[in-house]
Amino acid sequence: MAQERSETKTVVILGTLDTKGQETMFLKALIEQQGLKTIVINMGTYESAFPADITNEEVAKAGGVDLEDIRAGGLPRDKITEVMIEGAIKHVAQLLARGKLDGVVSLGGASATAMATRVMKTLPFGVPKFMVSSAAAMPQYAAGYFGTADIVMFSSVTEIAGLNILVKDVLIRAAGAICGLVKASGGSIIPMLRERAKRQPLVAVTGFHYSEKCTQYVLEHLEKLGYEVIRIHAQGIADRAMEEMIRQGIFDGVVDIVPAGVSEELLGGNRAAGPDRLEAAGERGIPQVVAPCGFEMISCGPIERKDKNDPLWVSRNLAGRKLYIHDAFRVQARTLPDELRLVAKVIADKLNKAKGPVKFLVPLRGWSSLSVEGGPLYDPEGDNVFIGELKKYLKAEIIEIDAPLVSAEFGESVVKAFDELMKGRG
Repeated sequence: MAQERSETKTVVILGTLDTKGQETMFLKALIEQQGLKTIVINMGTYESAFPADITNEEVAKAGGVDLEDIRAGGLPRDKITEVMIEGAIKHVAQLLARGKLDGVVSLGGASATAMATRVMKTLPFGVPKFMVSSAAAMPQYAAGYFGTADIVMFSSVTEIAGLNILVKDVLIRAAGAICGLVKASGGSIIPMLRERAKRQPLVAVTGFHYSEKCTQYVLEHLEKLGYEVIRIHAQGIADRAMEEMIRQGIFDGVVDIVPAGVSEELLGGNRAAGPDRLEAAGERGIPQVVAPCGFEMISCGPIERKDKNDPLWVSRNLAGRKLYIHDAFRVQARTLPDELRLVAKVIADKLNKAKGPVKFLVPLRGWSSLSVEGGPLYDPEGDNVFIGELKKYLKAEIIEIDAPLVSAEFGESVVKAFDELMKGRG
């Protein structure tokens, strides 16, 4: 693939040549001046005086619609956008498979950014992805642009309209950035990780601030046992990305100390990790050890919500719950028994389907530093509701009730269980 080739590397430029043709051609020339090849893909729908290596007719056809039908009208705007995105995704995938894509760059406003980043997100981790956008800093859109991908966003500040002195300056720096990324990159890291895993298993370990002692113990002792360990911050985005990376074949096992992205998704918390959280490892059949850390809380900051009668505070009755206010932005509210019953059943449904070995370890003296005795979210009766419901639905051979709290002591049980699962599979 790209990292093994000796020929000149290639940058794919995703452009809308009907509206940003002049600017796209300027960026193309800058990249080529630095010794790299370019392939321009036109995602615009109208005619343009600027040439593309892959035309908008070809993009539309790959998306399943004739461009003339689009121009004739009748298709809603969102449908047209989907057609061009899907067509570009197919062409980009073909270029990557043929070794003709070493990085991708695009430029534009909110619409172009939404389209181009959708395409970028289909490329594997490690392939340089660079978006020059006048909408990069818009908080309402930023998370959607990034998703779980390793995209570099460059805020142009000024609108990308014409080649004025400010736009030229932005594009000169953008060309330097994408060329630097491509020259430094070896392409997708996935093949290298798969090859390395043959010699040293790669393990994902989730954690967050309130599981620190346990997570740190697990990281250190798995490394002593010869595993390559990748720490995953279970804040909703990174653990969602972990699920995708598991499906790509990157990890050989998972120690899921903080699978709380599942409960946050169900209960509307800030760390929601999507409906597929805690499913990829089971689908692939790789060993996984799971703990309940984080199920005892809902992440619901910022604290201003309480003062403004935000609907979330009202609907969840957060004002009447045990709260831990870490700071103005991070507020943790204790989950209620009915919520824990729901979480337990969903967890059981997901883990019961696993094709590989699974252990769910339950510490009996608190699931995090917040829910130990004396902690702000301490509620052993609520914990027991979850445990009882889990026993009701989870396969008996999966669940294991442990004594220690979520600390180094519990970490020892986690490491032992995971190592046994890995050796038992081998």
